[in-house]
Amino acid sequence: MAYLKQIPTGGVLLDLFKVYPDIFVPIIEYHQKLLRESSSLSVAERELIAAFVSGVNACRYCTGVHAATARAFGVDERLLSQLLENLESARVDARLKPIFRYVRKLTETPSRMTQEDADQVFGAGWDDRALFDAVAICALFNCMNRLVEGLGIAASADYFSVSAKRLSAAEGYLGLVQILKNQTPPNSVAGNEGKR
Repeated sequence: MAYLKQIPTGGVLLDLFKVYPDIFVPIIEYHQKLLRESSSLSVAERELIAAFVSGVNACRYCTGVHAATARAFGVDERLLSQLLENLESARVDARLKPIFRYVRKLTETPSRMTQEDADQVFGAGWDDRALFDAVAICALFNCMNRLVEGLGIAASADYFSVSAKRLSAAEGYLGLVQILKNQTPPNSVAGNEGKR
């Protein structure tokens, strides 16, 4: 159950977005740029990184949503659990392992990152943009995981599929922006009816 009184019982992250659209529209647009626009990493790989970071943080909500979204882009549903259980034996492209090592270390012990960690990513054939995107996704999902956990946001596996369907549609994260822009503004007369 969400901790904020403004979020309805059974409310999901979208309900939080609706309470604070001025804060979340730019964050959602950032999701779109980072997870859908041009990158050395595929959309599926970026969604898998988001799910992996969330899994390292044990954030069930974000892990569920982004694992389902990664599956919608063709990621084997067993891969995330393999990565979380034992990254070294996971059946993932060997080129991706240094990226997953990097984001795990960055999530668990950020002050211990070194040039050697970055060099392992570059040594696997990735460029600066891939490292930047992996780090930015890691940072974004550490933030989102803490918003979700700190505010008591939860959902069922059924909702993860609904959310993944929305995020894997052609408009991606911008579909959420449209939902927020089409809602009644929170301070309008219509939005406050029955709340006095």
